[in-house]
This record gives sequence, structure tokens and C-alpha cells, in this order.
Amino acid sequence: MELAPTADWLRSRFAAGAAAGQTLDIGHVVENSTHASVLIPLVLRPTGITVLLTQRTAHLNDHAGQVSFPGGRRDKSDSDPTATALREANEEVGLDLAQVEVIGVMPEFWTSSRFRITPVVGLITPPLNLKLDDFEVADVFEPPLVFLLDQANWRRDSLERDGQRREYWAMPWQGHYIWGVTAGMIVNLQRFLLG
Repeated sequence: MELAPTADWLRSRFAAGAAAGQTLDIGHVVENSTHASVLIPLVLRPTGITVLLTQRTAHLNDHAGQVSFPGGRRDKSDSDPTATALREANEEVGLDLAQVEVIGVMPEFWTSSRFRITPVVGLITPPLNLKLDDFEVADVFEPPLVFLLDQANWRRDSLERDGQRREYWAMPWQGHYIWGVTAGMIVNLQRFLLG
């Protein structure tokens, strides 16, 4: 991918909205799914924009050990999906909300594990002084946005669950395996931005 997105370009793309006829993946629609939100944190580094991702701890009930965006279930006190995403990012990684500029909300992404996730996209101004929730987050890392948006770095992997073979997107990066719902939302982000 030759494009090196800037903060202004990203703002303009979200202000313009999705292109007509654009196809975004909504995942696996499952009735009675739990509402959740994630923050897609785009960190404005001097060397280029990166994406802050978390490695979940191995003992969690949901998605243990997986790479994910900061986020989680909607609380009754959350006014909307953006409030959920920001609260969860603050709780999980200690992100200072004064450093977050929300630039857009992507369409919901449904999971086979019964979550209905709203991805909220935010620009993050460094420096970051993160404080990880040791119960939920084992590590954080920041792949470059240009790497994640480049289709040459995507692949289709599969697994068998309950006797059915399921395919999913994957984007390995420096020993981290970005896959499943997180990779699917990155694919949607790329399609939204470049579609």
C-alpha cells in the first residue's frame, strides 16, 4: 500500500462517510447477542500512525490470550457505544481520555460468541502513560496502520469448531497473531477508508 494516512486524511474520510455500494463484513449475526464496544486507537506517532492493540490474559473466560482492541460489554451507565469504548479503554489500558479524539463509528460487528460490537475509531495523541489492568491485559503493542491496511499482509486462515470449518482473516505481525474479529474489523476499516 502506497498510502500513508495522516490524521487530517482520516478525519476527512470519516466526515465523508462510507462510499456508496461499499461492502463491510458484519460477522455472524446471532440473536440475543450482548452489546459491546471497542476503541480502535490510532496513535499519532512522529514516524507514522500506529494501532494500539492488547494481548488478553490467558485466564479470561472470553477470548483468552487473543489480540484485541480495548473494549468490552456495555454498562447500564454508558450513554452510547462511544461511552462504552472510552470507559473500557480507560479501564483496560489506562488510556487518558483527554488524549482521544473520536473521529467516527464503524458498523456493528457480530460474533459467533454472541457479542454485537460497535467499533469506535479515535486518534490518540502521545505520549502514552498506560497502566494495564493486569487481570485483563497481558501486553500492548502497536503495529503500523499502513501494515494493517495493506492487503498483502492479510491472509485467510481456518479452524474447525463444532464440526464446522470456519475461515477468518489473520494478520501476523512481529510474533503477534492478529486474527478473527479484530482482524475482521481491521479489514472493515480498510474497506471504509479506501473503498
